[in-house]
Amino acid sequence: MYIGLDLGTSGLKGILIDENQTILAEAVAPLTVQRPHDGWSEQLPADWIAAAEAVLDKLALFGLSAVKGIGISGHMHGATVLNAADEVLRPCILWNDTRSHQEASELDGDPMFRRLTGNIVFPGFTAPKLLWLRLHEPRVWEQIAKVLLPKDYLRLWLTGDYVAEMSDAAGTSWLDTGKRDWSDDCLQATGLTRAQMPRLVEGAEVSGQLRDVLAERWRLPKSVIVAGGGGDNAAAAVGVGVVRAGEALVSLGTSGVLFAANDRYQPAAETAVHSFCHAVPNTWHQMGVILSASDALNWYGNFVGQDAQMLTQELGVLKPPTKTAFLPYLGGERTPLNSALVRGAFVGLEHATDRAAGTRAVLEGVTYALLDCKNALAATGTKLDSLIAVGGGANSTYWLSAIATALDIAVKVPEQGDFGAAYGAARLAIMADTGQGSEIATEPPISAVIEPVYELTQAYAAGYDRFCAAQSVILTL
Repeated sequence: MYIGLDLGTSGLKGILIDENQTILAEAVAPLTVQRPHDGWSEQLPADWIAAAEAVLDKLALFGLSAVKGIGISGHMHGATVLNAADEVLRPCILWNDTRSHQEASELDGDPMFRRLTGNIVFPGFTAPKLLWLRLHEPRVWEQIAKVLLPKDYLRLWLTGDYVAEMSDAAGTSWLDTGKRDWSDDCLQATGLTRAQMPRLVEGAEVSGQLRDVLAERWRLPKSVIVAGGGGDNAAAAVGVGVVRAGEALVSLGTSGVLFAANDRYQPAAETAVHSFCHAVPNTWHQMGVILSASDALNWYGNFVGQDAQMLTQELGVLKPPTKTAFLPYLGGERTPLNSALVRGAFVGLEHATDRAAGTRAVLEGVTYALLDCKNALAATGTKLDSLIAVGGGANSTYWLSAIATALDIAVKVPEQGDFGAAYGAARLAIMADTGQGSEIATEPPISAVIEPVYELTQAYAAGYDRFCAAQSVILTL
């Protein structure tokens, strides 16, 4: 048996699978985000450990004596800083924290960063957060002995060792993404050294062994290995079998991602596409990333006093897009705008814009933002041959139908069951334990294929034109 642990923004999920990759048990523990100031987003690493303990307590009810390996995934880019005694110096600064936008701009102004990392230095990435700490929290800065990504702090608790893997490390602005190694030059530019970084492994490699005290607590064998794992999106891709060129996924979680696997490194930082290492060896991936996907729908639900799921259930079959354009930039945007300061808007409101029309406008706005991502990926030469949907928003057939129509590609929906990041992490544990490769990362059983509604293709193209026009107006404000 194998365990996959996925540290998400809103909760930590654990999954138990057998050697045939059949799901045996699942467990979830909630997490909260602290926002003490505008643009800030933080979590307490101690809460991650408490959540992991709660999840393992639940999984242990099914018996863990046959577990051979644990894989871990987690939200990327977070800055978890430790002193020489492994004490956490401050709350972790999360992926969607934009306080370091000035520092990000400063680093991105040095051509070395795009050349070595293959990416724009976004405000949400880890390196600018450390520059912010050096300027605003010098007492913390002076004590930093190690900088860990969120899931790798969880690994430290599991194994007692400082280890990162390629897919997550690629989102720090410190990794030479083509060479799959830390860049001493990028580290030096932010006042850090390789000694303050964890060592690197591939996601399908062994990163360490479970500490005896934890094995005893949950009655696991003392030989349990912990795999390198992956950043949340890379692990989710492994979970749904997106590991070969041409395969892609669309993730409708808190944020939105259009993820494409690549068999070679093909960076194009100017597109604001993320070019990262994949969680499996000798493979890379690209992502168009939008910061508000399901988060935008949840925001609208709170705004109108209605549960987000109920809002989508009342829509029926796909309709022509509304005249109202919604820009989903509630906390800035990455692809293609690269702006921490841009904010969202409704444009074209009229008397006929009722609650349902507003819901449709929100879904369409996120859909058009994903079309922006597809266009940015295409500019690098990446083509999407297949697309599979994951995340909570994938439960909305209406939304998937809009995406299929606007992006002009069929969207596959997995059968009921969690084949996301926790499942991918468990698959990586199998690879690390057995030496098998990415061939075991097969596509899950598909329950439905959502085809484009071709009679609405032109209407959605016109809606995208209205979206782009509204986007142009917002960017001038």
